[in-house]
Amino acid sequence: MTARSISLTTLTPRLAGCLFACLAIGHTAQAQEVGQVISRTPVYQQVTVPRQVCTQTQVTTPAQTSGAGAAMGAIAGGAIGNAMGKGEGRAIATMIGVIGGAIAGDKVEGPQSQTQTQQTCTTQQVYENRLMGYNVVYEFAGKQYTVQWPKDPGPTIKLQITPVN
Repeated sequence: MTARSISLTTLTPRLAGCLFACLAIGHTAQAQEVGQVISRTPVYQQVTVPRQVCTQTQVTTPAQTSGAGAAMGAIAGGAIGNAMGKGEGRAIATMIGVIGGAIAGDKVEGPQSQTQTQQTCTTQQVYENRLMGYNVVYEFAGKQYTVQWPKDPGPTIKLQITPVN
């Protein structure tokens, strides 16, 4: 008989294959099975969500006048009153002209008030219902099981079955 030498490079792949086969036999096998879904009920959770709500209102503000209309009116009214009166009545007519002219000049200069649109925004907490998952009842091998699933499984559910030794 001739002695044959075995190289390390040919032994290593064979040894690795043997090791893998031995481990696969010793490892528990798993099977992919299908369960029939009997019912699936959505599960909702109420959560608060901040939301910005804005409203617009009409606001009336007094008009800002420069006073020039009142001053011009007072001067014109005083001059007219002074021209109309005689003697002691002249002073009273001038005074009435100044006051009346100031009031009339102020009205001519601008409106009494302004209307503006004002926007007010607030943050309010609003409740929303969010889908959290499904309570699923399924049947497998003649028994019913309940599980919570993150999404709608449809008519069947895939199961990983591990046999018990």
